[in-house]
Order: sequence, then C-alpha cells, then structure tokens
Amino acid sequence: MTKLPSLSSKQVIKALRSAGFENAPKKGKGSHIALIKKRYGPTAIGYNSTRKNIPRGTLNVILQQAALTRDEFLSLLEGK
Repeated sequence: MTKLPSLSSKQVIKALRSAGFENAPKKGKGSHIALIKKRYGPTAIGYNSTRKNIPRGTLNVILQQAALTRDEFLSLLEGK
C-alpha cells in the first residue's frame, strides 16, 4: 500500500473536484469547507481548509468518506 504524501488543503480539494465533488449548497461552518458528490445518494465531506498541510490521519478519513482508495486518490493528484 502506498504511503500518502503530506498535502496542502488546496491539493486535496483539487483532487476531490477532479473526482466529481463540488461545493455543498450549505457551506461548512467557519473555516471549514464542505464538498458533495451525488452518486447513489449524496456523499458529503467537510474539513478545515485553513491548515497548511492536512494530517495523514485526517486525509485517510477524507478518503474513506469519499469512497476512494489511496491509489485512486494518488492518480487524481497526478491528473491521470
């Protein structure tokens, strides 16, 4: 299993948007951002976007909520 790199919130948001996520109609509270993807029902993800780098544990939770594997996410980062 590939280890996740240290990523900024901008990189994570860009990768999730390329996976089909969009800004949620109801935005996150304060400095949090909320993204949503309508698949078999809405899937919502929210996290604090003001941190410079997202901790790997938080990134793992985001990937679980997005139903993405590490390899799928890494290929989104590379633009494949």
